[in-house]
Amino acid sequence: MIFSSESPITFDDELTTETDVVVIGGGIIGVSTAWYLTRAGVRVTICEKGRIAGEQSSRNWGWVRQQGRDEAELPIMIESNQIWQTLSEEIGSDTGFRQYGVMYVAESEREMAEYRDWVELAKHYDLKSILLTAQEVQEQVHGFEGAWKGGVVTPSDGRAEPFIVVPAMAQGCQKRGALIKENCAVRGISTQAGQIAGVITEHGEILCRAVVCAAGAWSSMFTGHVGLSFPQLTVKSTVARTAKAPEGFLGNAACEDFAMRRRQDGGYTLAPSGIHEHFVNRDSFRFFGVFLPNLVESWSETTLRLGGDAPGGWNATRKWSDDEPSPFETNRVLNPIPAESTLGALRERLSRRLPALGNIDFVETWAGMIDTTPDVVPVMDQISSLPGFYLASGFSGHGFGIGPAAGRVMADLVQGNSPGHDLTRFRFCRFSDGSKLDRGPSL
Repeated sequence: MIFSSESPITFDDELTTETDVVVIGGGIIGVSTAWYLTRAGVRVTICEKGRIAGEQSSRNWGWVRQQGRDEAELPIMIESNQIWQTLSEEIGSDTGFRQYGVMYVAESEREMAEYRDWVELAKHYDLKSILLTAQEVQEQVHGFEGAWKGGVVTPSDGRAEPFIVVPAMAQGCQKRGALIKENCAVRGISTQAGQIAGVITEHGEILCRAVVCAAGAWSSMFTGHVGLSFPQLTVKSTVARTAKAPEGFLGNAACEDFAMRRRQDGGYTLAPSGIHEHFVNRDSFRFFGVFLPNLVESWSETTLRLGGDAPGGWNATRKWSDDEPSPFETNRVLNPIPAESTLGALRERLSRRLPALGNIDFVETWAGMIDTTPDVVPVMDQISSLPGFYLASGFSGHGFGIGPAAGRVMADLVQGNSPGHDLTRFRFCRFSDGSKLDRGPSL
């Protein structure tokens, strides 16, 4: 189920004029943050400009992946995997989480060398990733065509149903007292003595002591409005859902041509590997220098286009007054059109690699805007220049799986508790303090 601005409003609580924490954004990061804050008895209001889970939190592949993570993310992701194992019971709704593993397959010795390096790293975290021979790949995914050198699988990895999880967690937050309002854009903030004092929404001001910006692809536009430069760009990814199909692999698998996930409904979520579209806009030039190394590395996978409806487009309003409509109200839900050329490539690759699914119907197709940072890891930090303002964004296409633990981390930061992990890699100032940005692994 893909949400749009025409989808019915589900969360429409009457706002109060004062709360403890306002969370901007109703995706998995924002809702998970609220989940843990409400569990601690903190009063929380979630303001969502469109629909809860309306953008990437319902459009992603549904992978809950430890395998191939940046090493700094790995401890948080391991915690998140543990949370996923009990999340259905906690929220009282089946999230679809199943631990059927994540498998990558290789057709080159270079890829196999990367997988061997990963397995050695995984050992340090007691994560049992397993190298596979070419024969073992064929045994696990029947009819998978390719000159495979082998692969790697992490059996404890899993999958879940994106469009179910976040709304169910949001309902759980409400039961604990959180207020959630869709069609409620936050236009700006108010400060007192240099600290956060509240937010200005399209429905009025809410006084609070802390704000968590978890606005996904819109975060850079909002932070820019409040005087913070956050280098963030978006790429469009096209995805398909198939009709019910024969079992190929119960977990998640990826090769150089496509990635797939078995769904609860008996079909597959499919996406082509290495095909992304970036719609060139003013931010592309503003952040060109810091993104250049990333662009060079991913040049063959990225198609540059003009136009599109990404945040920060050529015609996007950059300056607005907090008492007038903001860009967040103009485009409630990013709902980009799936690329027909990408779907055609996906069909051809699927027919060649997995002939048993070659003619399976695509019963639904969609696209999503993935927000990314120059080093492809998020910011999870309190902004020192604006006390009371916290940023949790830039998860670069892998926020769904890590979302629950990222929310726990942010909730503890807001409460002044130890986050339980080293967050040095995720500090906001890394983009401005002269640090060399490490892009991390490419698995």
